Amino acid sequence: MREADYVRVFRVRGLPVERNVRAVSEESAMPSARARVLYVSDLAYPAKGRRYCDEDIFLTSRLRDEFDIAVCHPLDAAGLMDGFDVVVVRNSGPVLNYQAEYDAFRERAVADDVRVYNELSGKGDMAGKGYLLELTAAGYPVIPTIDRSEDLGRLPDVDTYVVKPKLGADSIGLEFVARERLPELAYGDVLVQPRIDFRYEVSFYFVDRAFQYALYAPHPDRRWALEPYEPTEQDLEFAQRFVDWNDIAYGIQRVDACRAPGGELLLVELEDLNPYLSLDVLAPEAQDAFVASVKTSLRALIGRETVRAVPTGRQGAPR
Repeated sequence: MREADYVRVFRVRGLPVERNVRAVSEESAMPSARARVLYVSDLAYPAKGRRYCDEDIFLTSRLRDEFDIAVCHPLDAAGLMDGFDVVVVRNSGPVLNYQAEYDAFRERAVADDVRVYNELSGKGDMAGKGYLLELTAAGYPVIPTIDRSEDLGRLPDVDTYVVKPKLGADSIGLEFVARERLPELAYGDVLVQPRIDFRYEVSFYFVDRAFQYALYAPHPDRRWALEPYEPTEQDLEFAQRFVDWNDIAYGIQRVDACRAPGGELLLVELEDLNPYLSLDVLAPEAQDAFVASVKTSLRALIGRETVRAVPTGRQGAPR
C-alpha cells in the first residue's frame, strides 16, 4: 500500500499516524510483502446454468500463487476492505439483491480511494442498462432500444418485444410482450427492444482492453451451454469497439452479442461489473493465459499512484 493508504487506515483505527507510518517505512526497506487481495464472491448464489463457487475457487487458487487472498461475501466487503491493496469483485450476484449495501460499498470505496477491480468507472451494466439507449442513438451495432412511447416508431415491426428493467440483472423482471401491448407499458424505468430471432449468442472476454477468448452458445435455448468460438477479424473489431467505448482501464469485461438473421453481430449487453467467465469451458493453456493476464492487470492497478475518480453525475447502479 502507499503511504496515503496507511495514513487513512491508521486514522480510521484511531492509531498514532506519524509513529506508525515511520514503522511502516522502516519495514518497506525489507523485502516487499505480497499484495493483499480482498476477493468478493457470493459462493452460494444459485445462478442458473453456472457454478459461481467452482469458478471462484479455481481463480483464487491460481491468484494465490502471487497474492495473499481473503474471500468474502459482498455484504461484508465494505467493512473488510481497509488494509487490502485491492478489492476484486467477481461472482457477487445481482446487486439488486443488496442494493443499499452495494451503494454503501461504492460510496466508501470512492471516498477512500480504494482500488476496486473492476474499476468503478464502467459505463456498461455497472451503471445500469441505460447505455443501450446511448449506443442506439450513437449508431452502434446494438439491438435497437427505446424507453419512451413516442419512440416506438424507431423499432422494427416484429411480433414480440422484450421489455426489461433499466436496473435489471440475470433476466430479473424481463418479459415478452406483443406489439399491441406496447402503448400500455409504464415507460420510464423499462427498456423495450425487438425480440431478435438470432442464430446464436457469442461472448467476447477481455482483460483491461485486451481480448482473451470467445465462447458461444450454438443452441439459442441453452444460453450457458457454451463452446469455444474462433472469432473472425470482423468479430474482434465489433467487440473491441465497445471495450474501447467503455471507461475501464483495469478489469474484466464480457461483450455479449447475438448473430442476427442477416449475419451481423448486435450487442446484447456489456457486462463490466461481475461477468461470469465460464473458465471451465477453456482448455488448460487458455486458462493459464487468462490467469496470467489477470495477474498482470492486478499488479498494474495496485501499482497506480492514484485511483481514477468515478465521473460526476453517474452513480453506481445494478447490472
